[in-house]
Amino acid sequence: MLEALDLTQIVDKDEYRRRIAPLEIRIGELQRLAREHGIPVIIVFEGWGAAGKGTLINTLITSLDPRGFNVYSIQPPVEEERLRPFLWRFWTKTPEKGRIAFFDRSWYRRVLGDRVDAMVGKGEITRAYDEIDSFENQLIDGGALIVKYFLHISRKEQKKRFEKLESNPTTAWRVTKEDWRHYKQYDQYEVAVEDMLAKTSTDAAPWTIVESHDRRFAALKVFETLVTVLERAIDAAETNSGGSAPPSRMVHKVTAVSMLDKVDPSRSLALKEYEEEMAVCKQTIWELEHRCYQKRLPVIVAFEGWDAAGKGGAIRRLAGALDPRGYEVVPYGAPNDVEKQHHYLWRFWNRIPKAGHLTIFDRSWYGRVLVERVERFCSDEEWERAYREINETEKQWAESGTAIMKFWLHISAPEQLKRFHEREKDPDKTWKITPEDWRNREKWDAYKAAVDEMLLRTDKPHARWTVVEANSKLYARVKVLKTVIKTVEAAL
Repeated sequence: MLEALDLTQIVDKDEYRRRIAPLEIRIGELQRLAREHGIPVIIVFEGWGAAGKGTLINTLITSLDPRGFNVYSIQPPVEEERLRPFLWRFWTKTPEKGRIAFFDRSWYRRVLGDRVDAMVGKGEITRAYDEIDSFENQLIDGGALIVKYFLHISRKEQKKRFEKLESNPTTAWRVTKEDWRHYKQYDQYEVAVEDMLAKTSTDAAPWTIVESHDRRFAALKVFETLVTVLERAIDAAETNSGGSAPPSRMVHKVTAVSMLDKVDPSRSLALKEYEEEMAVCKQTIWELEHRCYQKRLPVIVAFEGWDAAGKGGAIRRLAGALDPRGYEVVPYGAPNDVEKQHHYLWRFWNRIPKAGHLTIFDRSWYGRVLVERVERFCSDEEWERAYREINETEKQWAESGTAIMKFWLHISAPEQLKRFHEREKDPDKTWKITPEDWRNREKWDAYKAAVDEMLLRTDKPHARWTVVEANSKLYARVKVLKTVIKTVEAAL
C-alpha cells in the first residue's frame, strides 16, 4: 500500500495560499456546527518520525476556536498508566459532545512501536487489534467522528530531516537515540504499518494516508479530507435531528429459563453462625487484599439489585474488612451534566482500579440495560447494543489481569414492600425511601425481564454474575464475602 504512493507531489506557494484560505474558514465553520450538533470529534495523527505530525496539527488548530479542542501528545505510558488496561488512558481523554481531541500518536502505538520493539507478544498484538476495533466502534456508535491520518515519508527523506534538525542547535534535541534506532528499523516498521492499515481501516473510521514529502501538499490533503468528513457527519446529524426515535419496548421477551426464578430469596442464616462466618471472612479478605497488592492484581466488584435489597449493607461489610488505602467505593446514580456529554462507559473507565487495588461499584455500567432501558432514557438500539459493548469492555479488563465479580442482590416483592414500610417508619432511614422507589416497584415485571436478560447475556467465565438470596441480610452479606474470597483466591 505504501509503496504505491506518489511521494513526489508538490504544491507551489501561490496555489497553496489560494486553496488553503477557504479551507481554513470552512474548518472554523464546521467546528461550530459540530458543537451545535453535539458531535465529539477525534482526530488521530500517526506517521514516521519527522513526518510533520506536530506541524500539521498546529496548522489545523490555528483555524479553530481554542476553547473547543484539546491536543494530546502520547508518550510511552507512565507508571500510573501501565497499572491499568492500555486503553484506559485514551478512554479518559475522549472528548465530550461538541469538542475535538487531537492525538499526536495514539492507541496505535501498541501495534507499531511496541510491536517493533518486541514489548508485546504476538498474542497481545492480536488482542490489541480486537480492543482497538471495539474501542473505535463503541465511540462511533455513541455518536463520535473518528478521523485517522498516517503521514508517510521515505526512509531517505526521514534521514534527511533528522540530519537537518540535528544541524540546528535549537532543534537538535528533537532527534533522540531512539529516533535513530527506529530509523534503522524502518523496514520492520513498514511491515507493522501495512498490517495496521489493512486491519484497522474501516468504513466508519478509514485511514487517510498523507504523502508528506511536500508540507504544503500534506496540509491541503489533511484539510480537504477533514472538511469532507465533517460535512458528511453534520449533514447526517441534521438529517437525523428531525426524525422521531422508535418506541421503546418496556419488556423484552427472554426465551431462556429465568435465572431469578431458580433462586430462593428466603434462604437465611442464624445470627451466631453469621458472626462466626463473618469473623473468618473478614480476616481472610484483609489478607487477600495485601496479596493482591503484592501480586499487582486489580479487582472489580460491581453491585446491582432491587431497591432496598441491601447493597449498602453488603458493601459496608466488605469495605470494613479492607485496608482503606487499597480500595475505593464508587456510587453511581443518574449521570451528571458532564457525564452526559460523554459515551456512557466513559465515567466507568475513569474509575477502574489500578493494578493491586480494588474498586467497589455501587451500581454500575449495567444501568444502561436496566433503568435506562425500562425508563426509556435510551433507545432500544442503544440498550441492545450495550450488551456487546459491556461484554467487550469486561473482556478487556479481564484480559488485562483484572478479577471481576458482579452481584445481583435478589429479594422477593413482599420483602421489598416490607422494607419500604420499615424505612418510612424509621426517622433515621426515611431518606432511603423516595417516590422513585415506589415508581420503580410498580414496574417490577419490566425490571425483572430486564434483569433476566442482563444475567443471561452478560454472565461470562471471566466476569460471572452471582445472584445473592437477600431476604436475609445476614445470609446475603456472608455469601458476598465468600464469593469475593473464592474469586480472588482463584485469580491469585
